[in-house]
Amino acid sequence: MKFDEIQIRVRYGETDQMGVVYHGNYALYLEMGRIEWLRKLGISYKLMEENGIMLPVVSLNINYKKSACYDDVINVKTQLRKMPTAKIEFDYEITNEKGELLTQASTTLVFIDMKTNRPTKAPKYILDAIEKLN
Repeated sequence: MKFDEIQIRVRYGETDQMGVVYHGNYALYLEMGRIEWLRKLGISYKLMEENGIMLPVVSLNINYKKSACYDDVINVKTQLRKMPTAKIEFDYEITNEKGELLTQASTTLVFIDMKTNRPTKAPKYILDAIEKLN
């Protein structure tokens, strides 16, 4: 499946006293990658919610290999694992400017119908947009 990459400069407020990115901020970086991946397909979280679909994270797995530090430019690579059903799964790699692998991660999100608060199939417009990638 197609992937997308974004670059982020690590801000001071994202680090601890030693200038190392606080581990909880990696989830934010993954979200940024995922949102941009969807946006480049022409899909926005805002539009999904306006159409009655939420997409909460139900699983997050992060393996830290090396630290990112203040003022580093990191690259977040986001890749769809497989065609969505009622869930959508992504794999991620975060690297530094030298190309060194800092983090590997994966997330699983579930499409939720906001009226029923129950899982639902991926909307057709999302499946159609993904199909065009192949």
